[in-house]
Amino acid sequence: MHYFIFSVVFLALFSTLAGAKPNVGHGVILMYHHVSTDTPPSTSISPENFAEHMAYLAKNHTVISLQRLMQSVSAEATAKQKLPDNAVVITFDDGYDNIALNAHPIIKQYGFPYTIFINPDLIGVQPRQLSWQQVRQLQSEGVSFANHSSVHNHLLTGSDQPKWLENTLADISKAEKRLKKETGQSLKYVAYPYGEFNYQLKTALREKGYIGFGQHSGAVSTTSDFGALPRFPAAGIYANLNTLKVKLNSLAMPVIEISNEQPQLSFEDRQPEQILTLDLSDMLKQQVSCFYKGDSMILAWQENRVDITVPEVLPVGRSRVNCTAPSISKKGRFYWFSQPWFVPTESGNWPD
Repeated sequence: MHYFIFSVVFLALFSTLAGAKPNVGHGVILMYHHVSTDTPPSTSISPENFAEHMAYLAKNHTVISLQRLMQSVSAEATAKQKLPDNAVVITFDDGYDNIALNAHPIIKQYGFPYTIFINPDLIGVQPRQLSWQQVRQLQSEGVSFANHSSVHNHLLTGSDQPKWLENTLADISKAEKRLKKETGQSLKYVAYPYGEFNYQLKTALREKGYIGFGQHSGAVSTTSDFGALPRFPAAGIYANLNTLKVKLNSLAMPVIEISNEQPQLSFEDRQPEQILTLDLSDMLKQQVSCFYKGDSMILAWQENRVDITVPEVLPVGRSRVNCTAPSISKKGRFYWFSQPWFVPTESGNWPD
């Protein structure tokens, strides 16, 4: 039998925290694609349900811009930039025209800022995409636009080839330059198509000043990985507002160190091991729960080490393990960590 071993080491570093900079808070990023009833169900939310989400946010949370969140959780942030305790950011991927037609009028009622990650080479070209005229109109009403690569390919395709990284970085740079030309703004934010990335890509992008965004779950704070920040999907099977409420109140798991930061696996080797070092000062290790495919996993603890075993080979495509733990100081709120894994087909392709 094949096993995927996910090993986690938890260390409470009270002395380290004593000298840390002021806590600038946590924020949650939501991710949508379509706001429509005639688009793929897995990435869609109806206008009625989307309106329900926005009304709930208006009543219970403070919606801020993605720029403000990034500034507030950056290494240079100060206590003056501390986030509201219930900060939420709204994002969309892919630049579909139903965002302008169906989502924007609803969001506009509340004056919420939001960001759309677009593929510049598809704007005004591919059916059901925004036009550049719509992009500029939305921008004039406070909407921000950011990089989703040029044409929404699987960025890991050909990653075993010598010039793959060079070519992929060139594609992202090309998209960023087009965004700058069309909108006058270059945020240097990149949302990975399909949420797929590897260690080499996210590291190279960080070196070039970009911040990366994935499609795995979790909140964002100063301890987050700025090469692949988590966002909570809020459409399809994740559109249920009752389950979304818990996620909206989540806290970023305080990860201090990760031993294995390579989420890209091979078809032959799908048994990664990972060691996380976490600050346990606001959680109890016996209350840590981890889930794979929605099922609770058995945790075997030895002192500060816990082995989390998934009793099956990871399937082709995208998988993730989510771990949560209730906060001691913030009653009713949970720390959240999500580890994505990406497995190609035997022939090296990446399924949609």
